[in-house]
Formats: sequence, C-alpha cells, structure tokens
Amino acid sequence: MRIKLGGTLVTLLLMSCNSEKDQLISMKDYFKNDFLIGAAIPVSHVDGLDRNADSIVTLHFNSIVAENCMKSESIQPEEGRFEWNDADKFVKYGEDRNMSVIGHTLIWHSQLAPWFPYDSVGNYVSAEVLKDRMRTHIHEVVGRYKGRIKGWDVVNEAIEDDGSYRVSPFYEILGEEFIPLAFEYAHEADPDAELYINDFSMFKPAKRDAYVALVKDLKERGLRIDGIGMQSHIGLDYPDLGEYEKSIEAFGSTGCDVMITELDMSALPTLYDGANIGSGTEFRENCNPYPDGLPEDVCKAWNSRMDSVMAIYKKHADVISRVTWWGTYDGMSWRNDFPMAGRTDYPLPFDRNYNMKPFMVKELSENKN
Repeated sequence: MRIKLGGTLVTLLLMSCNSEKDQLISMKDYFKNDFLIGAAIPVSHVDGLDRNADSIVTLHFNSIVAENCMKSESIQPEEGRFEWNDADKFVKYGEDRNMSVIGHTLIWHSQLAPWFPYDSVGNYVSAEVLKDRMRTHIHEVVGRYKGRIKGWDVVNEAIEDDGSYRVSPFYEILGEEFIPLAFEYAHEADPDAELYINDFSMFKPAKRDAYVALVKDLKERGLRIDGIGMQSHIGLDYPDLGEYEKSIEAFGSTGCDVMITELDMSALPTLYDGANIGSGTEFRENCNPYPDGLPEDVCKAWNSRMDSVMAIYKKHADVISRVTWWGTYDGMSWRNDFPMAGRTDYPLPFDRNYNMKPFMVKELSENKN
C-alpha cells in the first residue's frame, strides 16, 4: 500500500487524527519554552504565490531564514550593484508576522558572486582587495538591515569533513584569517546582531573538533560569535544519532547556542559518492523508487526516526536556541530533482497536500491547550 499524493485524499496515517487537527496547538506554541521553530522560504513564497504554504508558515513558525535572496550572487551580482528588492520583501514578510528573521549568508564559496575574488583578467585579487570587498559587502548588507535581523550566518561551510579548511577562494587568498575578519566586519556593521557559523556534516568527529577549536579561537580573540549552525540534511540511515548528539553537546560546551539550521530528512535510499548503482533505467529506478508515494513501511520509518530526532532536540533545549526546517512541505524541497531531474522525495514536516505529518500531529495532539 502506498500513500497517495494527489486529489483530496489524506494519508492513511493521518486519517485517525483528522477529527483533532483543527484543535491542535501550533508548532511555535508547542516549542515556545524550548527553541524557535523556523523555516527557509523562497522569494516566490514571499511574493504570495503559494497561499497554502504561507498559511503554514504564519501559523506554525516564529522564525524564517532567506533561502537564496541574501547570497552574494543574488544581492550583489556585480561589484557595487546591490539588488535589494527580494531581500527587502523577505525581511518585511518576517516583520509583518512578528518573526525572528535570520540572514543567510554573508561569506560562502558557493553561490558566490562571480566577480568577488577575481580581478579584471580573471586572476585572484590581492589580500587587501579581498578584505576591502568583504568589508564593503558585509557592511552594506548587514548595515541595511541593522536592528531588523536577529542574526546572520556570517561564514558558511568553511571546513571539510576531515577537519581541514576548505580550499575556497577566501582561504586561498587570505588563509584562515578570512573567518575572523568576516566576524569582525559583521559586528562592526551591526553590534547588536547575533553572529553564527554554519556547516553540514557536523556530526563527524574531525569536523566537530575543528569547529570547537575554531570557535574557541574566535572567542579568545575577543570576537563575537553567538551560534554554531548544524545543517541537518539527514536520511533514514545517517547520521548515527549518537554522534549527532555528541556534536550538540560539544558545540553547546563552547558557550555558543546550537542551531539546527537546514533540517530535512530524505525518505529515499542514500546515494553515496562513487557507489555503483547501475546506469540508464536501473540508475533512474534506484534514484527514484517512490515517484507516486511512499510505501506504508517507509512512511512509518520516516516518522519514527524524525520523532527520535525531535526528542534529541527537546532533550538539549538548554543549548539549542533554534530549529529551522529547510522548507515547509515536500513539494518545495531542494531534495526533489536531486541528483536527477524528476526525483521525488518526502523530507519536510508537511506533505504535498500541506498536511502535517504524523510525527508532529502526535506531539501536538498530546499537548493541546
């Protein structure tokens, strides 16, 4: 038996809860004594093109993060030319709903404006030129929203899984110093804004240890750093939840808040780099095994594991200040069409019909006002 996507059918696992759905408290009320509950939203959402998603965000979330509109390729596509329209609308959307607005992201090697690290003939700029460009970019972006944004992902994805520094243009030109410089410039631009560092695979021991050391170094320099973001693009078979919890504890021990910043959980078989999963038709079938809905056993496994993940967050609410989903409902997730067009995944807390999934319905139905 598969869970159907289309029409007006509601998943069978939710049917037993239908009589209670309208009486459920919101997620933001349920977690109000634990942490902020957030969602990444795209510009199309801010523009009102998905009213159902807007209703979900307005009812259930008290924090939002910019999906793409604040990345440098979008906000400063050419040196000195800033495109503010989408970012302005995003910030206003959050303010109108009394939400904590999070800026994402100031310094990142990916989705970097193509001109940023290069001179007119395509060579890397000097260290002094890059420092000036970083400072100008950060001051312009952070300064525009001074007092309106709760906190910024200042540096994103700077360290590899083995604990070494990622060889990005920022690292190649400035070495390790690009990170403290970014935090220095962000604090100059808005002394009251919280400042975060953010990365994926934060459950891996070498990466965990590197970030603990980095954060301690920033603090010893007298620089402000308020939070460590654990991107959590997870799956049914990864990460090991014991290692994941160790990272929450280790990051919390630094004195920084721990933030779950990009939460989603794939329901599909994990595709490992280099794995021989076939080619042609076999490849497509292995990559996209559930195009029309999840088998009931997979749906139950997904909800059970997500229930365990949320229990870890609740357990460590003393150090976790925010849990942010990377989207709201399955149909909008980046995990669809990745790594192949047409791939269908089910990674978010609401399904394609905008129904809340069972793991959360169960929690809320047991904690109604």
